[in-house]
Amino acid sequence: MAYTHNSSRKPLIPTFLYGTASSSSSPFSVYRNVITELDTSSSAMAKKPFVVPAPKESSGKIEMFSPGYYAACTFGGVMSCGLTHMAVTPLDLVKCNMQIDPAKYKSISSGFGVLLKEQGVRGFFRGWVPTLIGYSAQGACKYGFYEYFKKYYSDLAGPENAVKYKTLIYLAGSASAEVIADVALCPFEAVKVRVQTQPGFARGLSDGLPKFVKAEGAAGLYKGLTPLWGRQIPYTMMKFASFETIVEQLYKHVIPTPKEQCSKSTQLGVSFAGGYLAGILCAIVSHPADNLVSFLNNAKGATVGDAVNKLGVMGLCTRGLPLRIVMIGTLTGAQWGIYDSFKVFVGLPTTGGAAPSKRRGKCE
Repeated sequence: MAYTHNSSRKPLIPTFLYGTASSSSSPFSVYRNVITELDTSSSAMAKKPFVVPAPKESSGKIEMFSPGYYAACTFGGVMSCGLTHMAVTPLDLVKCNMQIDPAKYKSISSGFGVLLKEQGVRGFFRGWVPTLIGYSAQGACKYGFYEYFKKYYSDLAGPENAVKYKTLIYLAGSASAEVIADVALCPFEAVKVRVQTQPGFARGLSDGLPKFVKAEGAAGLYKGLTPLWGRQIPYTMMKFASFETIVEQLYKHVIPTPKEQCSKSTQLGVSFAGGYLAGILCAIVSHPADNLVSFLNNAKGATVGDAVNKLGVMGLCTRGLPLRIVMIGTLTGAQWGIYDSFKVFVGLPTTGGAAPSKRRGKCE
């Protein structure tokens, strides 16, 4: 395996980790220029360790683990989470109502029928604005901080331990990122659930947020933070750790050639497949807490005990689960596909699947 050398620096990471940026004709080009500007404007870049120029590198190349790199990952997270969650708003709407009122919304098909009859086609997209804004904020923190914490914990562990305990590093990095991401998401999630499950409460975020704050105070926006952490932290730990593991196994046992020899389209296909499989696991692990979040945000003054008494333990684990498996599987696969597509566009490697350098202990 070839490495790029520089006499003034320590050994560098493998050059195969770097892709070639796509044509500037892509709609992402304006964002790429912004990120490149952030990257090149930092005077500290030249002093950063662990930086390797890609073959035929241009002056605007984003360096690994630089401010530009984390900016790219953050923006990729905005796109991957915000757009995908908004796209599945109808599924999320039916799921939330099945959790809150199972007598009325008895199944997926009947749930769509009830919504169509009572609210029309436009009713399927109630709450799309808080969904878009909330999950864009969450995605920015989730992916940006995951990349940061993954490297940070790898450096703390040291080269050998970073390779040996890479799964623990994925789990710790994703959990740390999600704690921050949920603080950004929680107020929007609270308004979204109230708008989607209480017809007539509000049209959307602009009028729903003031009504919510007037009724329950600003602190009420974070009433669901603890169960949100309970839902999202296990979800994200499963999402990232299982994705990294699945992708590694796909390249090891299914794809006939090493990752660095695969085309970018093949690598992105692996990202989607790995994301979809990881999403199924995520849905199962996080579903009880998802039911709690919906219940608590729908009823003023409700407690976890109230939810358990009304829904039962089995209900918390299974109510709305088939729909959520379909939704989260598709959602997670699409998120990883969009995220890695953006990384490829700006000249960065796709996530996972590359053997870490034992001399450096890096996880990507």
